[in-house]
Amino acid sequence: MRLRFYYDVVCPYAYLASERVEAVAARTGAELEWCPVLLGGLYQHHGTDQVPAESWAEAKVGIGARDLAQQAAHHGLAFTLNPRHPQRTVAAMRLIVAAPWTVRASLSHDLFRAYHVDGQDLSDHDVLARIAGPHGVDMGAIEDASIKQTLRGLTAAAAKAGTFGVPVFEVGRRRWWGQDRLHLVEQALGGPGRAEPAAAPHKARRLTFFHDFSSPFSYLASTQIDRIAAATGARVRWRPILLGALFREIGTPDVPLFSMTEAKRSFVGQDLQDWAQWWGEPFRFPDTFPLRTVTALRIALQDPTTTRHLYRAAWVDGKDIGAADVLAQVLTNAGFDADGLLAGTQEQAIKQALKDNTTAAIDAGACGVPTFVLGKQLWWGQDRMNLVTAALQA
Repeated sequence: MRLRFYYDVVCPYAYLASERVEAVAARTGAELEWCPVLLGGLYQHHGTDQVPAESWAEAKVGIGARDLAQQAAHHGLAFTLNPRHPQRTVAAMRLIVAAPWTVRASLSHDLFRAYHVDGQDLSDHDVLARIAGPHGVDMGAIEDASIKQTLRGLTAAAAKAGTFGVPVFEVGRRRWWGQDRLHLVEQALGGPGRAEPAAAPHKARRLTFFHDFSSPFSYLASTQIDRIAAATGARVRWRPILLGALFREIGTPDVPLFSMTEAKRSFVGQDLQDWAQWWGEPFRFPDTFPLRTVTALRIALQDPTTTRHLYRAAWVDGKDIGAADVLAQVLTNAGFDADGLLAGTQEQAIKQALKDNTTAAIDAGACGVPTFVLGKQLWWGQDRMNLVTAALQA
C-alpha cells in the first residue's frame, strides 16, 4: 500500500512526523511518498489564520509549547523551538519539489533539522544553498516557473481534497491529520492495535482529571482513565468543571467546533470515530448539541458514581442530559434517587464546588477538557493519554 505524507518544513509537528513516518512505512511494508505543500496556501484556501497560534488563548499557547517538548522527549527526538518561528519556507519547499525523488526524503530531513533542531533561518538563501548543495539541488530552482507552479498545484490539490494543515497522512481514500495519529495510520496499514500499558509497581500518585459532559473528548477519556490508573497505581481525582465558563475566562469561543472550517469539522467528526474504535468504545453524537451540562455536573459532584451513566447517556445513547426530565429518567433507570439528586443541585455548596473546580482548572493553566494534572505537569486532550501513562510509569 502507498502512504502519502503531506508536509511543510515550517511546522514543528510535521518535523516530529518526519522523524517517525519512515519507521511506520518500514514496519508495514508501505511505499512512502513525500508530498511537499505550502502550509500558508492551505490556510489561504480554507480561510484560516496564516499563523493560527496568534488567535489562541494565552493558556493554549503555553500548552502548545510544552506539548511540543513533551512529544519530542516521548519519542526521543531532538527539538528546539526556533527563535525565528514562523519563517517563510516557500524557497525551501521549492527546493524539495526540484529535488530528484531519490534525495527528496534526505533533503527534507536536513531542512527540518536545520529549522527545528539547529534553529537556522531557512528564509536565508545562503543557509538554503549550504543545505541543498550536498544533495545536488541547484538554488536556481527556487525561481524556476515550472517548480513554482508544481508546488502551487500540489498545494491546491491537497486543499481541494480537504487538507487544511500538516502533517497529513493518506492511505487510499483515508486521511489523518497530526503526528499523534500515526498509530491510527499504522493500524490502517495492517499494523498492531492498542496495547495495554505495562503495570508499574510505583507508589500511588494522584492524577487530577478535569472534565465536562459537554465534551466528546472528555467522554472518550472517561472510558480509559480508570484502566490507566489501575495499570500505573494512580489515584484519580475526578473534577467536573464548567467548560463554557473556562472558555469565557480565557477568551475561547463557547463552542470551538462551530468556529472551525468545514474541512476541519469533518476531520474532527471522523477523528472522534477513529478514537472510539481505537479504544473499543461505543460513540455517537447526541441529538442535541451543544449540551447544557451544569445540572449534570452538579449531580456528579454529589455522587461521582453517576458520572459514567451520564457520559453514556449523552455520548452513546444520544440523549439530551441538559433536560431535567431526561436526567431524571437516566438516573432512575440506573438506580439512583433522581429527585434527591436534582434537588441537591440547588444547594449553594454544590454550586460553589463546581465554580471552585472551574477556577482550579483555570489556575492550573487548562484551556479545555479533558485536562490531566500530575504534580506540576499538565496535559490537554484524550489524545495525550499516552504521555500521561508514560509520566505515571516514570
